[in-house]
Amino acid sequence: MEFLGQLAIIAVSVIFVNNYVFAKYLGLCPFIGVSKSTDSAFGMGMACCFVMTLASIISWTIQAFFLAPTEYNLFYRAASAMGGDVVPTNFDLTLGLQTITFILSIASLVQIVEVALKKLSPTLYESLGVYLPLITTNCAILGVAILNVQEDLSMEVMASADFSLMSSFLNSAFRGLMAGVGFTMALLLMSGIRERLEFLNLPPSIAGAPIAFVCTGFMSLAFMGFAGVV
Repeated sequence: MEFLGQLAIIAVSVIFVNNYVFAKYLGLCPFIGVSKSTDSAFGMGMACCFVMTLASIISWTIQAFFLAPTEYNLFYRAASAMGGDVVPTNFDLTLGLQTITFILSIASLVQIVEVALKKLSPTLYESLGVYLPLITTNCAILGVAILNVQEDLSMEVMASADFSLMSSFLNSAFRGLMAGVGFTMALLLMSGIRERLEFLNLPPSIAGAPIAFVCTGFMSLAFMGFAGVV
């Protein structure tokens, strides 16, 4: 029950309190570009859910077993097994390789999604257009990967007595999934508003992207009401 309670806290926190669009202002390019219609918004949201979840799993694995200077680092274990006089801090690769390895893993995942959509749903693939490959450079995806490992694999967390590698892994994967759900929710809310705006006689100076940014600002203010819930 305690573990389920932890997952519930993560879900509420990531979807509402720390929504990556409305609270952290990440991923605004695809958010504004794809939210013109509900169909394309839902398709992009599902693609981001898939990429965010797998990116969280892969980035956690890379950080835990290859980059972090801990006893779980495979380079440290290999050197220690060969009789080397080494300590885990000799294998701290986070600063130099974390960002580039995360970006490469995300780019690979996006290529898989792009090929799958092109084969399974050509209509959705065409509607997403250039914004699908732009998931590679979507700062929300990279933000999820980096913030997850900072939350679950920081040196303070791993040094604590109640740290569990499996619980950390599950928390990270679930947080990535919920981040995708929160991103999808933001897209769907915005697409519903923008579809209604199409029927309004707006001044040309604010029609299109300007009114979309104004609505995004108001929605961000509304989501500030969740601050402090968890």
